[in-house]
Amino acid sequence: MVVKVGTSTITYPTYRLNLERMERLVREIADLANRGIEVVLVTSGAISAGLSRLGFSQRPATLPAKQAVAAVGQGLLMQVYEKLFAEYGQVVAQVLLTREDLRSRERYLNSRHTLLELLRYNAVPIVNENDTVAVEEIKFGDNDTLSALVAALVGADLLLVLSDVDGVYTADPRQHPDARLVDMVTSVDGLAEAAGGAGSARGTGGMVTKFQAARIACRSGIPMIIAHGSRDGVIHAAVDGKDVGTLFLPETERLNSRKQWLAFYHRPMGQIFVDEGAKTALLDAGKSLLPIGITKVLGSFAAGDLVVVLDEEGKEIGRGISNYAAAEVESIKGHHSEALPQILGRKDYDEVIHRDNLALFPEE
Repeated sequence: MVVKVGTSTITYPTYRLNLERMERLVREIADLANRGIEVVLVTSGAISAGLSRLGFSQRPATLPAKQAVAAVGQGLLMQVYEKLFAEYGQVVAQVLLTREDLRSRERYLNSRHTLLELLRYNAVPIVNENDTVAVEEIKFGDNDTLSALVAALVGADLLLVLSDVDGVYTADPRQHPDARLVDMVTSVDGLAEAAGGAGSARGTGGMVTKFQAARIACRSGIPMIIAHGSRDGVIHAAVDGKDVGTLFLPETERLNSRKQWLAFYHRPMGQIFVDEGAKTALLDAGKSLLPIGITKVLGSFAAGDLVVVLDEEGKEIGRGISNYAAAEVESIKGHHSEALPQILGRKDYDEVIHRDNLALFPEE
């Protein structure tokens, strides 16, 4: 399983680490390891810890300053985790990632193999974004997203996101006192409007990012739970199937490793819209995407780039690697594959996206 702890869960408003809560969470994870349950810990808190160590009263505004603070805080964070886990005889390993590490298929596989090997050694990988080197183009943006990507990467059976909220509510409880806690979610998009705004001043997440994480997890066939990190025994309760927080049920069967990589680890460079016939052929018959079914092209992508595939209503139905550049797809859309030599002067492929390079998201 993957356990994600947010900044607000393991720090105080003063930016100092909440050692009592960290010790309790570490004890639970170490006990799960004793039970033979493999756990990957995705942790936030590096920047907050760095602020405390440097004596800052608020988060810096510039990226270089945030990176410097994170460099200080990450060392402190790992020092505390190492000490706490050592009390229970548990080995830990630091793993720092950026989105760039997972965009490359080779580096994606290397990251996966390293994490699985650490678990084979009975070590607890402690994962965080590598804030010291990450710039906007290669950042995950928040550790909610990172935790879902890590869960998919290792093929986790459960993703547990611990935060400063009890779960998902029917409306923002800060503005609607009568809002009710939702025990179970079967359609992520159906509850997206209930998401609150940004996260706490100490973190970068919020309910919106947790819905994004839930989409990734559920589309990867992994159940996800959002629960309050201050609840005693929350990790054990989640593992044992007790009612804690909000449970997101998987929407699809688990995607294979390559399809997960296509679906979640690349940054899409454009959009391709398809008609109803092509949509049915893709989702129901598992066919490749042919130019005859394409109705619209957006973006300036090259051959080999990842694109989002949408239906006529603009709903995303999949992501895949395009065999042709955007201008070429624009020229051949609506035509049979046999016409490509006359239109382009060549025909490299019959299909715009081959089914092996296409990750599909069946309708909920």
